[in-house]
Amino acid sequence: MQQASATDPAPGRRPELVPDPDTEAARIAAVRRYDILDTPPDGAFDRVAAMAARLFDVPVATVTIVDTDRIWFKAAHGLEGVAEIGRDPGLCGSAILRDDTMVIPDTLKDPVAAGNPLVAGEMGVRFYAAAPIVTPDGHRLGTVNVLDTRPRSITEEDTATLADLAAIVLDEMELRLSALRALRDEQARREAERRQAEAERAAREKAEQDKAAIAAFASTLQRTLLPPALPVVPGLELACHYRTASAHDVGGDFYDVFPLDGDRWAFFLGDVCGKGPEAATVTALARHTLRTAAQINADPVTVLSALNTMLLTDGTAGRRFCTVVFGLLEPREDGGFTVTVATGGHPPAYHVRPDDSGSVWVRSVRPKGGMLVGAFPQAPFARTTFLLTAGESLFLYTDGLIEARTTEGAMLGDDGLTGFLHQRTGPVTAASLVEDSIALLASLPDGAGDDVALLALSVPHPDTTPDGSVSATAHTAAAPEHFGQE
Repeated sequence: MQQASATDPAPGRRPELVPDPDTEAARIAAVRRYDILDTPPDGAFDRVAAMAARLFDVPVATVTIVDTDRIWFKAAHGLEGVAEIGRDPGLCGSAILRDDTMVIPDTLKDPVAAGNPLVAGEMGVRFYAAAPIVTPDGHRLGTVNVLDTRPRSITEEDTATLADLAAIVLDEMELRLSALRALRDEQARREAERRQAEAERAAREKAEQDKAAIAAFASTLQRTLLPPALPVVPGLELACHYRTASAHDVGGDFYDVFPLDGDRWAFFLGDVCGKGPEAATVTALARHTLRTAAQINADPVTVLSALNTMLLTDGTAGRRFCTVVFGLLEPREDGGFTVTVATGGHPPAYHVRPDDSGSVWVRSVRPKGGMLVGAFPQAPFARTTFLLTAGESLFLYTDGLIEARTTEGAMLGDDGLTGFLHQRTGPVTAASLVEDSIALLASLPDGAGDDVALLALSVPHPDTTPDGSVSATAHTAAAPEHFGQE
């Protein structure tokens, strides 16, 4: 946690915090590490600022990074022509020195804030609230702010919402940093290969090196579109698998599991039409939109509607659409989870459990009415709610699984997958469902002709392991070889 000391205030004056020099030096080093100062506008950050303005009904909302002697605006909604301001006391410069959200209901009644240029100047800010953007190691990089030209107050729920937006900004910065590192590593590697190819002057060897570079770039980019590891969800076993049909194309399948407020969790699995860089752009947009929308309103239909609007209005999406299953997990006091699932044009998920006859009970989970996401304005989406109890699993997949060809040349299809699940004799756990599905694909003459993503969730019996631990496993592969397993 960063340290700061307070100067002695005059009577009735809010104490102004002064940063500890060593702490401030470490904070500035963290700002430099993210390499975000003076970068071009970014749609993800602009959307956070616009969302903050809508949520709080204010004319101005900003995402700021605090440098040594200035406050730089990464995104500014309602503040035209201003890229940065001096690091004057009272507003953003003060907000990064505090542990929680800073709220000034009336800036003219706050002696520290009253002298700030945004308050005393032409803009005449009268209300200010800011949540710090805090790194995992405790450094406050900047703030997410909302400003108004009239005094006002906000609730504790509002301050929590502002803090959530600041956390979303940090998530975007972490993703951006990971992508920058991967890109720089890739550029360095490709440059080394280029020098080697020039030295050898062998066209055939150079062509092979270029081919390998494309495959490595695609796999590196593919990793950035998927979660690096599945989280540990209390009382739930998770397993997933991802395999691209080609080592040279970035696929459009995606999935994620992430926490929401309290002890609720969300999950999704989807498939963007097409492949390559354009599909990768839409995949990243879809994944980030789903996560962001769920933090604001976790209702699955509302989340899919938000993604539908984003795909139709964001220019980077072009005319691409996707299919998605989005679910909400709420733990029950007697064990297991209440699961609410909404679908947008995606193949059905399967609710499975062993029955008394030794076979497997299988129920299709596909609410009626869910349309493709990003294809039509006002597209309807449907939801269903059910219980996932001890010994039961939920199995999700993309259409690469059911479009795989059998030995007779026919597609496996929904009936083939349902039959496969019915005839299984092993345990009905997330890991076994994923592993058996991988084995099924391997047994087919041509494997899978398209990308395949699998996600399984299961509630283990209380006596599954002595300590009640629950596992999370992931398999990620680029055809024809696995390039990693976590």
